[in-house]
Amino acid sequence: MPLGQILLDRNVVDPQELEAARERQKVSGGSLAESLIALGTVSREELESVLAEVPVQPVTPADTGLDDQFLLQFLMKALYVYGHETARQLEETLKLHEDVIDAVLQKAKEKRLVEVLGLTPGRAQVYRWALTDLGRKWALDALEQCQYVGPAPVPLADYQVQVVKQSIANERVTPASLARSLGHLVLPPGTVGRMGPAVNSGRAILFYGAPGNGKSSVAEAIGRSFTQSVFIPYAIHVDGQIIKIHDPTVHEPWQGPVEDSDGPRPTPDPRWVRCRRPVILTGGELTLEMLDLTFDPVSKYYEAPAHIKAVGGLFILDDFGRQRVRPQDLLNRWILPLERRVDFLTLHTGKKLQMPFDQLVVFSTNFPPKELMDEAGLRRIPYKFHMAAPTREEYETIFFRVCDARNIEVPPEILPYLFGTFYPATGTPVSCAHPRFLMDHVVARCHFVGAPPLLTLELLCEALQNLVVDTVVPLKAPAASD
Repeated sequence: MPLGQILLDRNVVDPQELEAARERQKVSGGSLAESLIALGTVSREELESVLAEVPVQPVTPADTGLDDQFLLQFLMKALYVYGHETARQLEETLKLHEDVIDAVLQKAKEKRLVEVLGLTPGRAQVYRWALTDLGRKWALDALEQCQYVGPAPVPLADYQVQVVKQSIANERVTPASLARSLGHLVLPPGTVGRMGPAVNSGRAILFYGAPGNGKSSVAEAIGRSFTQSVFIPYAIHVDGQIIKIHDPTVHEPWQGPVEDSDGPRPTPDPRWVRCRRPVILTGGELTLEMLDLTFDPVSKYYEAPAHIKAVGGLFILDDFGRQRVRPQDLLNRWILPLERRVDFLTLHTGKKLQMPFDQLVVFSTNFPPKELMDEAGLRRIPYKFHMAAPTREEYETIFFRVCDARNIEVPPEILPYLFGTFYPATGTPVSCAHPRFLMDHVVARCHFVGAPPLLTLELLCEALQNLVVDTVVPLKAPAASD
């Protein structure tokens, strides 16, 4: 669902105003929201108020967006699997309001699927429930169809609306926040100024260059510059199927402050988890099959692919070109998602689903871009950054930072030796990764002999032997004047 439809549904704009904004957008570019504000159709405050809406907890079965039959079977499975006896226990497991569960239990009682065991001791008006023989049969039949039992899913349509409201395009990274996120890295002047517009565009970015010069580090640092939270559903329900979205290994719970509200704040729907914008990294293991829904034929529900779990955040495709699939094939798979911000996934029933593809996609590669994709592919990645080898000044800054972090003093002959002897004699390309690599080996050598970490030219040369293959490391240091 596009933003325009959401604003129409809430009577924030009328069809004529929306069409005028779309026409302006075609001419001026930018987002629809920017055109609406520029035309004075909505104020920034009105728009932000709509976008800041949180999923509200449903208090009736109809409000959940799930049909009665599904809720009935879902509840029977929970009673059977967990052995819960009270609506409050079911509320904690299923993330549904107690009133919703009570209403479903009453319907189950009418169908003789459950019976009342009595009141809970010490808790007036809290009934204990149990499955009847018929209820257990219903539960087993429901488990045969799908074994998912946990937080109740949300409808696909609700998920699509929420993704639009918390779109990555709504996040505006500032020069200060981006500089803070990249502050631990040594980068050429002007990097933040070039990178900021790319991040705020929400469109694909390509980092390319020799290995070890910070491509992955910069990509992950971008994710730390995001300051907004997003709501991730535990699962979604579509066409009778359940797709798990929330993944505790990649979705980090939000620990920041919650925005203040002038009026009474609605209770958020516990079927959604408030998280930081996700940052998901994949590498050479990625295949085309991993970009599809994963159906478990035993449990009979789906796991969302990694790029769907990254919706609302950052998806990093590291080591682009080393996958077991041709880079051009992988890029072809994403032509439509990169352009139209939607992806089409297929259920095992053959039904196709339109899923949001709202994320910042970052490609990182050691290969020259023209070896990986044609001109059409390059055009679909509008922002490209060459991560060059560090200058001597940048290298020295990195080296001193690494040593300072380990409380190691740098003897005056170390850097002249590296640039006057080692790199020229061996032909080894200078890399941002070398200082940390070398100091890790020096520290490990010192620990092995039980000595405090200490940097000497002898230990450095020993560490350098791990940096080159079939190359003799020169042991003679240059004169001090070098």
